[in-house]
Amino acid sequence: MATGGGYGDPNQKIDYVFKVVLIGDSAVGKSQILARFARNEFSLDSKATIGVEFQTRTMVIQHKSVKAQIWDTAGQERYRAVTSAYYRGAVGAMLVYDITKRQTFDHIPRWLEELRGHADKNIVIILIGNKSDLENQRAVSTEDAKEFAQKEGLFFLETSALESTNVENAFLTVLTEIFNIINKKTLAAGEDQTNGNPASLAGKKILIPGPAQEIPAKNKCCSSL
Repeated sequence: MATGGGYGDPNQKIDYVFKVVLIGDSAVGKSQILARFARNEFSLDSKATIGVEFQTRTMVIQHKSVKAQIWDTAGQERYRAVTSAYYRGAVGAMLVYDITKRQTFDHIPRWLEELRGHADKNIVIILIGNKSDLENQRAVSTEDAKEFAQKEGLFFLETSALESTNVENAFLTVLTEIFNIINKKTLAAGEDQTNGNPASLAGKKILIPGPAQEIPAKNKCCSSL
């Protein structure tokens, strides 16, 4: 079970930090989705993002404290300059298009190819059709997007950052799946190391998958399974 956390308690013990990247064409609403999730804000007067940035929000998933570190492409996609450093260490990705602009959906395979070329092969990816509040201007059918997501093995949701529809759901879907994958790997690692007795994992830092798993050193994560 996952529950939405508050918007930041500095004294909270963090069990996991998950880096999630937002990618997609300019003006599809990536920064708005991030603002809605991280601060529950929406600005109609949205400026193009300049300079790499990320925001965090802490959630509770299965009684563990998970800090989501969400990175925004910062407008670099306009210059095809999203760098490999942006993807490095990401365990989740949100691939965003605008349901009213067909071209933004047609570019999704290119973004997916770039993502898979730079990110960890186990990265959890969700396809997001944003601006679902503009149904009367829809240029991409839900069926087209669903079919593409199924073919590529992606999660899929339509969201509205304006109306706050499904934004929380989208993030929770990704974060819960990452959490489940890591827990499965933790159990498997425990059985490998101890012939079926995973208790020896207690107190060890579990860094899976890739370098993304930034568990703060001062809070050595204890997995007593």
